[in-house]
Amino acid sequence: MEKTEKVLHLKSSRGRKVRVVREHYLREDVPCFSALCEANCRNEGKVLPGDVTHYVVPDVGVVRDFLEVLEFAELRGIVFMQTACQSVQHHRGRRQYNRLRSLLRDPRHNCILFSNEFQTYSYCPREKGESQEKWHSRCVYHAAVWYYNHLVGQKPVVMITEDQEAMVEYSSLSTGVYVISTQEYLQTFWPDLPAANELYTSIAQALRVRESESQEREYVEHLPLEVLEAGIKSGRYIQGTLNVNKHRAQTEAFVRIEGSTSKNSELSSDVLVPGWRQRNRAVHGDVVVVELLPRVEWRGRETALSNGDGEDRPAEEPQSQPMPTGRVVGILQRNWRDYVVTFPPREEVQSQSRNSQRILVIPWDCRIPKIRICTQQAEALQDQRVIVRLDSWESSSLYPNGHCVQVLGVAGQLETEVATILVENSIRVLPFSEAQLKEMPVNSADCPWRVEAGPEGQRRDLRDSHLVFSVDPPGCEDVDDTLSVRELPGGNLELGVHIADVTHFVPAGSLTDLEARSRATTYYLADRRYDMLPPVLSADLCSLLGGVDRYAMSVLWELDGRSLAVQDVWFGRTLIRSSYQLHYELAQGLLEGGGAEEVAELADLPVEEKKQRLGELRRALERLTHVARHLRAQRDRGGALELEGVEVRAQLDAEGNIAALVPRQPLEVHETVAECMIFANHWVAKKIQASFPHQALLRHHPPPRQEFFSQLCESASARGFSIETRSNKALAVSLDRAVDPSDPLVNRLLRMMATQAMSNALYFSTGSCPEEQYYHYGLALKHYTHFTSPIRRYADIIVHRLLMAAVEKDHGAEPWVALPNNKELQEQAQQINNKNRAAQQAQKQSTELFQYLYFRDKDPLTDERCMADAVIYTIRANGVLVFIPRYGIKGGVYLKNREGQVVSVRPDGGCDWQPGMLHRFPDRISASTAQGTHNFNLFDHITVRISVQVSRCHADSLYLEVVSSRPHQCTEPEPGGARGPGVQGKSELVQEVVRSAEEASQLEEERGRAPEIAGEEQEFRQSTGVTLYSVLQEIGELALLELAACPSPHPRTAR
Repeated sequence: MEKTEKVLHLKSSRGRKVRVVREHYLREDVPCFSALCEANCRNEGKVLPGDVTHYVVPDVGVVRDFLEVLEFAELRGIVFMQTACQSVQHHRGRRQYNRLRSLLRDPRHNCILFSNEFQTYSYCPREKGESQEKWHSRCVYHAAVWYYNHLVGQKPVVMITEDQEAMVEYSSLSTGVYVISTQEYLQTFWPDLPAANELYTSIAQALRVRESESQEREYVEHLPLEVLEAGIKSGRYIQGTLNVNKHRAQTEAFVRIEGSTSKNSELSSDVLVPGWRQRNRAVHGDVVVVELLPRVEWRGRETALSNGDGEDRPAEEPQSQPMPTGRVVGILQRNWRDYVVTFPPREEVQSQSRNSQRILVIPWDCRIPKIRICTQQAEALQDQRVIVRLDSWESSSLYPNGHCVQVLGVAGQLETEVATILVENSIRVLPFSEAQLKEMPVNSADCPWRVEAGPEGQRRDLRDSHLVFSVDPPGCEDVDDTLSVRELPGGNLELGVHIADVTHFVPAGSLTDLEARSRATTYYLADRRYDMLPPVLSADLCSLLGGVDRYAMSVLWELDGRSLAVQDVWFGRTLIRSSYQLHYELAQGLLEGGGAEEVAELADLPVEEKKQRLGELRRALERLTHVARHLRAQRDRGGALELEGVEVRAQLDAEGNIAALVPRQPLEVHETVAECMIFANHWVAKKIQASFPHQALLRHHPPPRQEFFSQLCESASARGFSIETRSNKALAVSLDRAVDPSDPLVNRLLRMMATQAMSNALYFSTGSCPEEQYYHYGLALKHYTHFTSPIRRYADIIVHRLLMAAVEKDHGAEPWVALPNNKELQEQAQQINNKNRAAQQAQKQSTELFQYLYFRDKDPLTDERCMADAVIYTIRANGVLVFIPRYGIKGGVYLKNREGQVVSVRPDGGCDWQPGMLHRFPDRISASTAQGTHNFNLFDHITVRISVQVSRCHADSLYLEVVSSRPHQCTEPEPGGARGPGVQGKSELVQEVVRSAEEASQLEEERGRAPEIAGEEQEFRQSTGVTLYSVLQEIGELALLELAACPSPHPRTAR
């Protein structure tokens, strides 16, 4: 090893140049990570293949500015030099550097990092007077030559650069090492990869625009980082994430002060940031630093309904009490992502681009400002949805600069809009790769899969000793969990929960595991799903189907026969065979003495044997119900909350497609199964936390902030109810008492408001959170995790590995898999939390999309389906917020229009617009006109007309107009007849939209035209058609649960 010195010229946070001298050690045995190596390098981990035509070495400038191009999986054999990676770290910030590190770690990308600055013969010291750019280019070229010679010239090496001088200087110095421009490389070697060429052109144009920016300031410069950090520490400044109000994107944004070190005792709420100027180039989602304005400049939230048109009319809008108000003085972290945009109308494009190709495009997300891009395809991209990435937002520019990445398709088409939703939520789920599928076991008619006995004691065989059965929605394919209960000698009971052993098939670090970790969850949209695991696992080998042998992870409790207190608990791997695959209604029927003829497993048995086995099954269900009642009573005493949601099941036709959605009646068996799953999650949480106090993955539900309950308390008070919110138990008791016998919807709406006030439940590593914060507020449990759904949640896979490590630790054995430390586990937990939020939001937006498409082609004046009963649940200054049970829709109803007219109610209840005034009260709003005064009270039923406001650039929206102050009297039967309100209408909605889209696609094919976005369908649509999973997103829908609902296809796992 050779010691030398390395001189670095860096910039401080204040912009000063700093000269740093560091010790630098050189060695000869730096691995090359190539499969062609003949020098016996210690190449561990990712290795470049030998079947490529060449290796490519990007220069520093290419890695720094065109990393997105290098992310194309088709570009193979990329050697990233240490010099280039360090330049990204120093000049592009942590976010870009982490992106590069992720690319290097990803086994799906054919690239490696070569530490050229530690290799004795590839290291180049900086020469006196040499600029940093020239030195970097020389280092990369010298390393490329060394790499070519090290591999004995087996592969040519292509160095790509944006430095014209470097091309002239190095292009003819060494045989076998070619130096060309990035553009020439893409055009010569990858002419069949137009997406990469177009992306390069887009980024290059954006860079040229940035260089030609005017230096005249439009915004105040951000403060230096060290000033911001000192201000946060002293309490002068406040740190938080910027959240833009989607209904008032131009005028209102908020910064939550949680985690702030501010000493200001007045800060008990969010900080309001009014207007674009005060945001100072911060974009929704950025981590910002805010300075409070003088108290005389504080403003309140606007309380009137807004259609989100962005009009800036603060003087006209009624406001709440003044709240802390501030301005952004710095940005700690840019959380930019891919944005879907639409080009402005053709006439605007022509006026904008008379003298240049710089166009202002309009993001689909109205919380994002217009983005300036440079393109020559503005005319061709009319009416298309396009993905854009932000590059910069200098103080001299009114708008951020960006570049085009990909065209999704024609705006308004179903597949384009679904792709838009996925991109906007940073969800990218391509079909499983061949390499991933090769890891899967084979199960076919010619080669059936069979369980293996395994070493003695490794897996407990329960096939002959336990009556195991599952209870799920009808037609369920991915059966995660089964149950068992039996009486032990001596009178005690044994309760068993058996969960699919996914970790047996998905080893840690495998390609399938990495893909599942990246997805984190199965994504459920209104008409499709995107699985976390390949189908051979999710619907077959990991699914605990009836009558087949399956691997499981089991928890077995021995319960006292009288008190049902836990006497002992056993955790471990098992081998099970489910005897019965029941659905909820069948299980409930068996408990009530019927249903015997529907048990398929008993159909062909002799009468006596059938009678005997039916008796065993009924006794097991009765014991299970008895135990579940006890468990629920225990949690109720602790303060467990029962919040509102809609549970539905699907009726399938002969082909397995959805024929109808039926509201699931509240059956006791639902709670029975749910309690067993909660019990298992609770005990597993206690086990892994006890074994790994600082690196266990748990799930906590923080108590909600008291101010979030204000709407609930005010609404309940208007009906004469008092809601106590000091604890979860007090809240649960209050909600149980808040029942209006004349209108069951009142209690339902109150529970929805309580759910809306809740904070989200989150995963965390025990080493990153004090023990007093482990508590789950909603379930009233001190320890909780997710163990019971590993087929569709990656968190459960982590917990399974932790549980097996804990079991092995109890037996004195070393864990069979390396466990993540606290830091790594907390990073995984945060990633899973982010993905779960994205899944919830995508599910909600997908449901809204189908609502818009369903109503878009209907005439609201003549179509009875556009008229619906609505319940008022919130009073605003110029209208009310209503909930429509029939469709699960919530929205605003204006009682005052743009012309200043207000709603006038006729004697028959019909409504017209007339001059008048509105008067707002806590429990009602009064409309006074020449015809008289009418009060719209909280929880009143009114009739509304539903129509669609079409938007060219954003998502469409529903417009609700009051047509009668009385409840809606439907002149034709509700969809689904007596099957209940709401859900069936939504099922028809999904089916009709899907059918229309398929007919349109078929019509195009008949006309001889291929579907316009077939490529996008291949990329974004993993499962096609309406499946069972299309409707399971209905759980917790009712549109009021958008923050707290957890997107699980089974209600018992959405905790």
